[in-house]
Amino acid sequence: MQRFDSVGGDLVVGTAVRARVMSHERWGVMAEVLGHETVGASVDAGFIDSPSGAPRALPEEYPPVGEQVDAVVQEISRYHPPVWIRLTMRAADLREFSWPCGCCGQLTILSPGGDGVTVDVRSSEKAGCASFAAHRSCLADRLNPDFNGDRARVIAVGRE
Repeated sequence: MQRFDSVGGDLVVGTAVRARVMSHERWGVMAEVLGHETVGASVDAGFIDSPSGAPRALPEEYPPVGEQVDAVVQEISRYHPPVWIRLTMRAADLREFSWPCGCCGQLTILSPGGDGVTVDVRSSEKAGCASFAAHRSCLADRLNPDFNGDRARVIAVGRE
């Protein structure tokens, strides 16, 4: 039996994706990530660039329904069903996506080549997954110093 929290398991925060706008809502847009159409997705208006300069995109500034757009995975909720993906379409995030480190609170870059990783916490007891972003160095520094192999893998994962 497949655990609900394994759906979209190949998506990671900071990953660039293509998405299709499915509907306009007062708070933003509903979307579907291409290749992951069974997983719900949305973009808050605050994460859509506003040509008028407003802090949140105005409804008339949303991309048209049916349009395919570039986006970055901002958050994946797998704590309880259904799995949900929050996206950002801001140009600045498409260039370089950052999020606060769960260890030190400072921004860490989760885009390819950045200094951050996503940590998924799961249990064999029951489905569900909690995630947080961390600087590679912050996470490695919090591991037992005797676990040299684990520390080295935290620094190297995705870069090999």
